[in-house]
Amino acid sequence: MHAQYRSLLVISERRAVGVPHISNPSEPSGQQPSAWSRRGVLAVLGVVPAAVLTGCSSSADASAATKASASASAKAARKAVVTVTPADGTQHADFAAPVEVTVTDGTLTSVTVTGGDGSVLAGALDAARTKWTSTGNPYSGTTYKVSAQVTDAATHTATFTTASPSATFVGYFTPEADSTSGVGMPVSINFTEAVTDRAAVQKAITVTAEPAVEVVGHWFSDTRLDFRPETYWAAGTKITLGLRLKDVEGADGVYGTQSKDVTFHIGREQISTVDLAAKTMTVQRDGATTATYPVSGGDAEHTTWSGIMVISERFKQTRMESSTVGLGDEYDISDVPHAQRLTTSGTFVHGNYWASTSVFGSTNTSHGCVGLHDTKGANDTSVPGYKFYDSSMLGDVVIVKNSGEVTVDPANGLNGWNLSWADWKAGSAV
Repeated sequence: MHAQYRSLLVISERRAVGVPHISNPSEPSGQQPSAWSRRGVLAVLGVVPAAVLTGCSSSADASAATKASASASAKAARKAVVTVTPADGTQHADFAAPVEVTVTDGTLTSVTVTGGDGSVLAGALDAARTKWTSTGNPYSGTTYKVSAQVTDAATHTATFTTASPSATFVGYFTPEADSTSGVGMPVSINFTEAVTDRAAVQKAITVTAEPAVEVVGHWFSDTRLDFRPETYWAAGTKITLGLRLKDVEGADGVYGTQSKDVTFHIGREQISTVDLAAKTMTVQRDGATTATYPVSGGDAEHTTWSGIMVISERFKQTRMESSTVGLGDEYDISDVPHAQRLTTSGTFVHGNYWASTSVFGSTNTSHGCVGLHDTKGANDTSVPGYKFYDSSMLGDVVIVKNSGEVTVDPANGLNGWNLSWADWKAGSAV
């Protein structure tokens, strides 16, 4: 028997389940059929699929509509969730990482992060407007309030406080703020802790000049960074020092604390040249010679440094002791008049009242300083010591030549002018 007829027999045997009997015209009246005719089976098969197809279509439409409605309801029920990093209430937040604000199931309209001092932390939203990131890090030891506005939702707020560093450093700068100096004055910064990340620290410091000129930094050591142009500053220059050292990690775990701007000014140009072969000092002011003084420099055993030196300290009177410069007890003078420091190691140009006036201009007799005739008490306006002191200021240039000594170490005082421009720039970390 063919398979299709076996299947038909099975179906015919199950007609009582709910499929009505379709009579065969060839059967005698009142007689039960022994089997379905092929036509009757086909008729049944033609009806049932139609009914099934019609029923499936209606069920699918209803299911899709139900799901869409449920999805819309679920979406409407979800609320935007805003997350702030550092989290709300944090008391010792990391100040070395940016602030982030993110939102799920919503979009950010705006984000404001305000410090306790009123400063605003800048930042930007991503393209999807679901994440805001600060462009810089928050300051240490500062309380911040975050205000995040989400579209069609209430403003989200959070507050956190950043930690304070356990170790810090500062930079002490020369010259003093708002001071006026001579054309040789560099901007010199001495740090209270050794700096291991010189590039990070130098990038946080700017020195600009008006009129504009290229200014470059040079590291003399792990604790000293000086700035200068290629040649002396122009008379009348305004210099601005910008310190953005706060939270800059100068060494492992050691952070800067300063964020400030200071200005200095350059006065007139005065350059004095000491010729110890001729034993004279010639003073030039703005290119014109204003004075020539007889001097006495270091003797053969205590020669005076040669080279370009800058006046870094000035004292109407000061005490000088030989023991402080490694010369034992050779001298101790309590009231040296009109002393102006040229080197850290102890070289000065100063008045001298204890030597004969015949010494000046004729013999080098000092322990390394440059001396001019002066009087005790520092009040005689007629003597060279007083006159030169009165005409000078911090930052003035004093050039010593023909002293019989080598050029002074550029780090010995504010004397970086003894380096070529190429060598100076080679000492920069950026």
